This record gives sequence, structure tokens and C-alpha cells, in this order.
Amino acid sequence: MSDSKNDIEEILTKVQQHELSIAAAQAKLKHYDDLGFAKIDLHRPQRQGFPEVIFGEGKTQEQIVSIINSLNHNNQTILVTRIDDDKAQHILSIYPTLEHHPTAQIVCTPIANINKSNNVASIISAGTSDIHIAEEAAITAEVMGVTVKRFYDVGVSGIHRLFENIDEIRASKVSVVVAGMEGALCSVISGLVNHPVYAIPTSIGYGANLAGVSTLLSMINSCAPGTSVLNIDNGFGGGYNAAQVINMLETN
Repeated sequence: MSDSKNDIEEILTKVQQHELSIAAAQAKLKHYDDLGFAKIDLHRPQRQGFPEVIFGEGKTQEQIVSIINSLNHNNQTILVTRIDDDKAQHILSIYPTLEHHPTAQIVCTPIANINKSNNVASIISAGTSDIHIAEEAAITAEVMGVTVKRFYDVGVSGIHRLFENIDEIRASKVSVVVAGMEGALCSVISGLVNHPVYAIPTSIGYGANLAGVSTLLSMINSCAPGTSVLNIDNGFGGGYNAAQVINMLETN
């Protein structure tokens, strides 16, 4: 797959000089890989800065492996979200060099192999029950090249736990706040920092929590400026948005 003007000219020159067939040139210029059940967007790194991410839920093991094959063949970073243990073990039996993060339900390119940013993103959870969503955000950001600091179980019912870490949180360039129940933590943090805050409501809570709907509405109605709210349990979205902020700062 090619994108730049120079790359395109090189391909056309090779066709002209009979060093490359027309079919091979078309394959290089095509921006997606048609697998029949899926069309893999190979041009996404050029447009958005990161390859297509595989949403594992609802896909078969075979479909996920086929998509990984396509991305791997094109030297693209692998990130599979919402992957259960059975699917993860099947993938690792074929690609043993990939990493499985069970809490985050993610299979990905090894994080140790990815260069990390100088700027830091803080991933913050209100309670221990929110950690699986916070980890989805944290691992997503790390796979996208971000240095992450985790601050877990620092919710408003024990606010002193947050204040013990507030200087480190303030030193980061973006925060992702994950909370269930009434979701108050995002407003507290947004009122204490001068950087963007991405709030993720979780489905953690009792009856009137309505599987995260009451938390979502509470966060949307936050009076603290600088807060942007993601969908319920969308750790991936929070981590991705945080990574975009950090990577923009790194490139500038």
C-alpha cells in the first residue's frame, strides 16, 4: 500500500520499465484488503496516525486471525479489543509473539517493542470495579506509543487518595477518568487540572445506575470545563483520544 507522491511515481515507473506488473501495481495502490467478510483499511495510518483496530466481540476466531494476517502482512501494529480468553488463546497459538492483557480484554503488539512518548497521560479509576475499563484505556494508549501513569481506586468517597497523587496528575498532558456510580470524579479532576479530561462512565452501580446511564448523564452535565464524555464502558475510546492528544504534542 502506498500513499505519497514519490511512492506512486516509483510504482508507475516500475510498470513503465516492465519491472512490475499492472496487477501488482494495483495491489500496491489499493488502500484496503478485501477479505470478503471484511475490508481492511490499510490507509488508516496515513489518515489517522494508527492502523485499523479490531473489535473482537461478535467476530469468530477465524475472522480475527484473518484480519491480523492482513495487518501483519502490511507491517501494521496489532490491537484487538473486547477479546475473550478462548479467542485470545487461539490467536496466541498462531501469533505467540502477541501479548494478551486479560483484564483489559486486549491482544496486541508487545508494548515493550513500542517507542513511548515523552509526554504522559494519566489513567484514573474511581473504584477497583472500574479497573477493567481503565486498563482498556491504558493499554490502548500504550500500544499507540503513549507513556501512561495509572491512578486506581481514588474515587470521591475517599478523596484524600486522589489528593496524594494530584501533583503527578497535574503534570500529565491529558487525563482519562473512569468512574461508575454517580461519576463525580471527572468533575473533581477537571476542576483541578489545566489539561483535557476524557470521562468514561462505567456500568458499575446499583439499580438506578441503569447500567451506566445515570453516570453518563451526570458526566454530561458536569459544570467543570474541559471535560469530554465518552460512551458507557468505552475504555478504548478514552485511550485512543488521549493518545491523539499526546501524539500531536510529540509531533509538534
